[in-house]
Amino acid sequence: MKAIINGRILLPDAEITGQALLFDGKIAGIVSEAEARERADEIIDAQGMYVSPGLIDTHTHGYAGVEFIDPEPGCIRKATLALPETGVTSFLVTTASDPWDVLVRVFAETAGLMEESRTPAFGGAEILGVHAEGPFLNRERKGAMDERNICPFDLEKILPYKDVIRVMTVAPELPGGIGFIRAIRERTDIRLSMGHTDSTFDEAMAGFRAGITRVTHLFNAMSPLRHRAPGAVGAALTADVYTELIGDTHHVDAALYPLLIRAKGNKLVLVTDACRYIGMPEGEYEFNGERFIIEDSLCKLADGTICGSILTMNIGVRNLRDYGHIPMYQAARIGSLNAAESAGVEDRKGSLEPGKDADIVLMDEECTVYRTYVRGECKYMK
Repeated sequence: MKAIINGRILLPDAEITGQALLFDGKIAGIVSEAEARERADEIIDAQGMYVSPGLIDTHTHGYAGVEFIDPEPGCIRKATLALPETGVTSFLVTTASDPWDVLVRVFAETAGLMEESRTPAFGGAEILGVHAEGPFLNRERKGAMDERNICPFDLEKILPYKDVIRVMTVAPELPGGIGFIRAIRERTDIRLSMGHTDSTFDEAMAGFRAGITRVTHLFNAMSPLRHRAPGAVGAALTADVYTELIGDTHHVDAALYPLLIRAKGNKLVLVTDACRYIGMPEGEYEFNGERFIIEDSLCKLADGTICGSILTMNIGVRNLRDYGHIPMYQAARIGSLNAAESAGVEDRKGSLEPGKDADIVLMDEECTVYRTYVRGECKYMK
């Protein structure tokens, strides 16, 4: 048994001090320091740092110089092993509108790593499954997606991978969309997310009624909010659905953070939409014949289209706290419990409640990560 003392423990609705967090592979409870010293074999002094639930990134395409679609063996593993340094304890391997054979390869590789990532010997974050961002998207809102791989809805393509795909982004307004959404809801546990969509407000709401429960990167690659045509953005803001925010202050201006926090409450979900270029120097890079430009903390295509972020989850939490003018426990919840709920894993992830996996992060006031525990095992120490 381990215990963390002298920390600022972040609960879903409060920050508490003067207590200790007791855990092994699961959270045992919050107890007095005296009881912790009696029961624990190892005492960790947080030295006044935040004791946060592990962060959960439900939308990330890569890290540590690789993306999950890369053909070289071991790319998913490499990124997974590096993510705990950003406070991420679990995540969804996110794909895009890639060729179908590439998607199948990633699905298979992810399925093979999921069980291993839950073992004590594994050195990285836990893999929860796949977020398939496509390929059933609207070409009119493709963003940085390769439209050559966008295709019509096809349920039979998806069903063989229903146990590895946890979230799928779709455009509900496309032909066959409502029927596909209903079939996925009835025949799988996949959470459907509206994104890369040109839907009207009514089309988006029809998608929610049919079974969509979340929204992919709010404002980006979707029909905008206008006062006489609320579009997909208006539907996302008014419906009771989980809604992703890329919290880098670029994809969505930080001035809107307080509004989004008030509008969405506990349905706001922090994501990174990160790409391979996190931590890389500014300049131009080439991959698969495409030019990428890193400047001003952004990754862009040659034509200026933003294509993913170079954000990390811990910095996203800091941005929400500072620009959203909210307490740290609320910012951490947006990156942990809200994310867990949006992916359907809140029974074991997302908060420091007894019985849940001991996914824990120690962060200082600037949200620099000092320690990360995954299922009670220390996977990163600064």
